[in-house]
Amino acid sequence: MRLRHLAMRLSQLLTIQNAKPKLEQYPTEGQLAARWLGLLAMDDSLIGANVVDLGAGAGVLGLGCAYLGAKSVTLIEADPESVAIAEENAIRVRSETNCEIAVICEKIQGRLPEGIKVDVIIMNPPWGFQTKGADRPIIEAAFASSAKVIHLLHSKKATHIEGMANAANWQAEKEFSCIFSLPPSMQHHKKKSSTTRCQVWKITPKR
Repeated sequence: MRLRHLAMRLSQLLTIQNAKPKLEQYPTEGQLAARWLGLLAMDDSLIGANVVDLGAGAGVLGLGCAYLGAKSVTLIEADPESVAIAEENAIRVRSETNCEIAVICEKIQGRLPEGIKVDVIIMNPPWGFQTKGADRPIIEAAFASSAKVIHLLHSKKATHIEGMANAANWQAEKEFSCIFSLPPSMQHHKKKSSTTRCQVWKITPKR
């Protein structure tokens, strides 16, 4: 699928309307998601892969992998309202792909749910600005999994990613940095919109 078409499809998915500040529910916009997923797809690693999207929100990243040839996609999200939106999006993507898609409502506490098949993990977790350390149980779950590769989007200001990876015997590599749009979805936002810098990481097991 061409990236332009992927971006269009992802932009048409339902989004979280009543974002909760404590959960840092900042959606990954379609253009950025398509750029990132297009980079992942260049080596065909998504073809036939079992993908898990941690802290999935409305599911844009995991469902984007479904469009790019994933065999299965599991969306894991703690917020029930977001899970309901992800389930609606999953219905649409199932009708347009051959991908098996599951949506799980569960708070990640350092481990994936039992029985999850995983080759690739992708995530844009809470960055820990509202609740310090909110990202850590989710990242730790990825490191404790049997995934072959982890793809992570985080704040450019984050300084703990490489240290956490090294401690868990993973190798973290910076792929690209970009501008992340922050729509005025939170009550405390005073501007119509704003942006922040983010960093995309590729993390693989040390050999």
